[in-house]
Amino acid sequence: MRKLFWAALFAVWLIAPLALQAQGDYLDVYIVQVKPDKVAEFESVARKISDANRRNNGDNWLTAESMYGEADTYMFTSGRKDYADVDKANDTFMAAIHKAFGNEGAPKILNEWESCLASSRTELRKRRWDLSRKAPTDPEGYAKLISESRVLRTIAVHVRPGHVPEFEDLLKQIKAASEQNPNTGPVLVSEVIEGGKGNMFYVSYLRNSLGAFDSTPSMHEVLGDEGYKKYVQISADAIEGTESRILRFDPELSNPPQEIVAMAPDFWQPKPMVAEHAKAKTKAVEPAAERTKQ
Repeated sequence: MRKLFWAALFAVWLIAPLALQAQGDYLDVYIVQVKPDKVAEFESVARKISDANRRNNGDNWLTAESMYGEADTYMFTSGRKDYADVDKANDTFMAAIHKAFGNEGAPKILNEWESCLASSRTELRKRRWDLSRKAPTDPEGYAKLISESRVLRTIAVHVRPGHVPEFEDLLKQIKAASEQNPNTGPVLVSEVIEGGKGNMFYVSYLRNSLGAFDSTPSMHEVLGDEGYKKYVQISADAIEGTESRILRFDPELSNPPQEIVAMAPDFWQPKPMVAEHAKAKTKAVEPAAERTKQ
């Protein structure tokens, strides 16, 4: 069952000041593709699992659903301090599931989840704050960035063998130029260290809307003529290929840390499922009561 979960944000990624390392040095990311005819069932099960973790001090994660890229794809992202924290989070997750559904119900809900999936994979990524640009400099700033984000553009970059130092140097040059440009926004970088093929980095943009991408300066504008020529040359030599996708965050399928919820409760704090179920039950009973009176 551990293999099923989890997953941390969605998206986020590089090695920064010591204050930010308190957020955790790793991202535990779980990516699933749902069978087209099972999407509604999958989301129903995911809401139950998220609610169970909210109510029982379970694991924390952010869920993002694909808007552009592979259809019916969901990404679950959690921050981890270290490898030992992955074990701890898995135990916390399972404890919350067993408390919510019981010893017989827990395997059943997880089997229902698994039956909805066409494929799944997990990645452990190292945050690369040293390569990220305009990243938050303290935990409060990081929580604010995540709490205000509604969409995530993430680009998977496959680096050719032997070219990682060259690629990292390129990102550092882009970082230096971007941080001098008042029109650029935060860009977070992470490196896959477990669960990937070859040398793989993620370059991710967290924004409050799709429209925010319209004002993003091009790489040519950021680097200038000479810098852009160098960028094109190094990219051709060092990069084997890229994959891009845009996802939107789904608060009902997420269980973010409390510091993120506190900064934007209207978005990140969905109504408790218990209350919703009670409301639905009441609506179902009322017509029957009326018929009895008649």
